[in-house]
Amino acid sequence: MLQEAIDPVGKARWLAIDFAERAAHFDATGEFPFENFTHLHEAGLLGLVTAREHGGHGGGLIEAQAVISEIARGEPSTALVLAMHYNSHYGLRRFGKWPDHLAQRVLSANRLGPALINAAQAQPRIGSPAHGALPETIARRDGDCWRITGRKTYVTGIPILKWVSLLALTDEPEPRLASFLVPTDSPGLRIEKTWNAAGMHATASDDIILDDVVIPFSDVIEAQPASEPIRREEHATAFFFSLIGAVYHGVALSARDRVLSFAARHTPASLGAPIATVPRIQDGLGEIEVRLATSARLLRSLGEDVDAGKAVGMDGMNVRHVVIDNSVAVTSLALDLAGNPGLNRDFQLERQHRDAMTARSHAPQNHMIRTIAAKNALARLAAAGV
Repeated sequence: MLQEAIDPVGKARWLAIDFAERAAHFDATGEFPFENFTHLHEAGLLGLVTAREHGGHGGGLIEAQAVISEIARGEPSTALVLAMHYNSHYGLRRFGKWPDHLAQRVLSANRLGPALINAAQAQPRIGSPAHGALPETIARRDGDCWRITGRKTYVTGIPILKWVSLLALTDEPEPRLASFLVPTDSPGLRIEKTWNAAGMHATASDDIILDDVVIPFSDVIEAQPASEPIRREEHATAFFFSLIGAVYHGVALSARDRVLSFAARHTPASLGAPIATVPRIQDGLGEIEVRLATSARLLRSLGEDVDAGKAVGMDGMNVRHVVIDNSVAVTSLALDLAGNPGLNRDFQLERQHRDAMTARSHAPQNHMIRTIAAKNALARLAAAGV
C-alpha cells in the first residue's frame, strides 16, 4: 500500500516543538521517550526512507538529514534513535542484501506501528568493529538454528527496539562475520543498564547480553569470510555518518536559537542596552552563524551527492568530523556568551552542550578519522611515485 505524500520536514518541525517541552525531563530522569515514537509513527515519519512500494515515502538523504536535525532541535535522544532506524531501512532499500523473508518481516511491522531496529556491533573488550578486531559474540550452528552468546554495548534505543541487527562470528570450520536479525524479546536476551554518559541520557544506549539465544538458521542478513576486512559500501557509510552529524547539528541550531534570543533581550542595568549590542557578543554570535552555515552546506552537499549516486569516498567521515566539531564549538560558545544564566539547568544551554559533547563517543572517533585520512593521503603520494 502506497503512503500518501507528506511534508516530512514540516511534520518534524511541529513534532519537535512538542518534544522540546519534555526534553529536560528525559535528560534529568533518563526515561525513554516512548511517546515520541508513537507520534513519529502517526506522522508517517518512521517510514521516511522506506521504499514507497513497502508503505514508506522513499525519501533520500537530504530529507532524512532535515528531519533528523529538526527532531534533534526538540529532543536529540529521539533524533539519534530515529537516525539509527533510518540507517537500517536505507540499507535494506538501497542495497538489496537482505533476504526477502527478513525484509518483509521488518517492512511489514514498520507499517503497523513503532517497530524500530538498530545495529548491535560494539563489544566491551574490543569496542567498535571500526577498530578492526573480530567480535567475541559467537553464533554456533545447531541443526536448523543458530545459538548466539555474547554481549553488545551501546545499543542505542534498546527499550523500544523490536530487533537488532547483531554482528557475530560463526563457529563454522571457516568462520564468517555475519549479521543476524535478532528479536529483542528472544528468550535468553536481556538488557543491562549501563548508559551513564554526560549527555543524550534518553537514548538508553545500554548493553544487551545474549545467553544461548536461538534464531532460525535462515535469519542471517548478510555474511562474509571472517578473514576479510569488514565490507563497507561508501554510500551506506556516508548516509550513516551524515545522519549522526545531522543530530548534533540540530542540537547546535537549538543552542543558537536560545542564545540569540537571550542576547537580543537581556539588558543589564549597567549596560542599558541588550548585550547583543556589545562587539564581543556580536563576534561570538557571528562565529556561531559561520560554523552552522558551514555544517549545513557540508551536510547538504554530501546529501546531494549520495542521493545522485555520485562517488563520495571518505567524505561521510570527514563531514561528520567537521559537523561534530562545529556543534561542540557552537554549544560551548553559546554557554560563554550567556554567562551565568546559561549555566542554569532551566536555561537548557548546559544540557545542549552536554548532548553535543557526547557526540565524541561515536566510532570512529575523530582522531581515528584523521589517521585514516593521513594514511590515504600518504598512499596516494606513494602511488604517484613522489
